[in-house]
Parts: sequence; structure tokens; C-alpha cells
Amino acid sequence: MQNHGQFLEIRVANEIEPLLRRPISIYNIQGEIVEFVFQVKGKGTKILSDKKIGEEIDVLGPLGQGTFNFKDKKNIAIIGGGIGIFPLYELAKEAKKTAKINMYLGFRNKDFVVLEKEYKDVSDKFTLTTDDGSYGEKGFAINFLEKDLKNEKIDGIYACGPLPMLKAVQKLAKETNTPCQISLEERMGCGIGVCLGCAVKVNAGEETVYTHVCKAGPVFDSNVVQI
Repeated sequence: MQNHGQFLEIRVANEIEPLLRRPISIYNIQGEIVEFVFQVKGKGTKILSDKKIGEEIDVLGPLGQGTFNFKDKKNIAIIGGGIGIFPLYELAKEAKKTAKINMYLGFRNKDFVVLEKEYKDVSDKFTLTTDDGSYGEKGFAINFLEKDLKNEKIDGIYACGPLPMLKAVQKLAKETNTPCQISLEERMGCGIGVCLGCAVKVNAGEETVYTHVCKAGPVFDSNVVQI
């Protein structure tokens, strides 16, 4: 199974409402067990959070064609922000078998910090930041990544998180000529390219065309996708 960056489409209720499935990243795979982590933000995720142990849920997946490619990389940087950290664990776990892992996680404040030990355990170098300095380092994760890019030879950057963070990572990768892949978080009603709700612009030679995050992504080369 290719799973480094793929996602699941989960039907949160058996009733008609809410109708659309929720796209949730694959966090971890252990044998036949697939784990996902989510934040309760609305009606759908609240319903999902109320599910009981042993209760069945309707899941489509794994979905997505774009996956993280870390072949031949020896010293990589993985940067995540907020709930965008979740698809990065399986990547780090697998890439650690052949590469040094420099992990950078950013959160709004101490109350939003999750899975610190899990991510630290799959990292060779670990940096955790909060915007207000209430936990870990004060500031933004990308500032610490930028500093390390100047001091050591990082041969790949992998990112997922809020759009402003991804734009900053994309810019940094271009300026430093560092190969970079980013995972986009979009609303995806179907997850298979039917609803067309997750269109994104990509470079196709001299032209700009639209593709869909659910089918072509959610992982894209940073020098191809327009965000």
C-alpha cells in the first residue's frame, strides 16, 4: 500500500445529514490497523468523535495518487503546522529507515500541542514551536527550518499545514534550490474527482492547468503547484 500522504474519506453518519464524507489523513499503519487523528471542528467531526469502540464506520481509502517520495534522500526536513502534522508521521517513520529526520512542528499555543512524543521518537532532530512561546520554542517552525538549511545539507523538504505556512515553505525551497513536496489540505466531498470541489492550479510546461487535489495529490512538488 502506498500511504505516505494518502487519505481516507469517512462517512460520519448513517443518516442523510451530513451528506458529504470527511477527508482525513492517514496517520499511522500497523499491520492491518490504520490510524487517523482529527480535530473536532464542526458537526461532522463531532459526530465522528462520538463513535464508540467497536462501532463500524464507512471508510473509502486509501485515496490519492500523489504520495511523498523520499527515495535516495539522506537528510530530510519534515515540517508541519497544526492539524497538518498528522500525515507526516507515517512518512517520518518510513523515511527514518534510510535518512536522517529533521522534524519541525508548529502549533498555535500549548493547548494545541499533540503527539509530541510520537513525533520525537521518529526524529533525529526535533523542534517544536508555538506562536506565543507558551511551549517549546517561540515563533514559527519555518524560521528554525530556514536556519538549519543554512547550516547543513538538507536534500529534501516535506510539508503539510496551513496555507500561509505552505506558501512560505514553497518560497524557501525555491530560494535555496531544495527539492520540496507539499501536501494540500482541501475540502473534498467525494475524494475521487467527481464533485470537482478541490481544484488547484499546476504548471504544465508553459501553461497553467487545473487538476484536483484528491486525484493528482494531495502531495505535489512545490515547483509545480500554485498555492
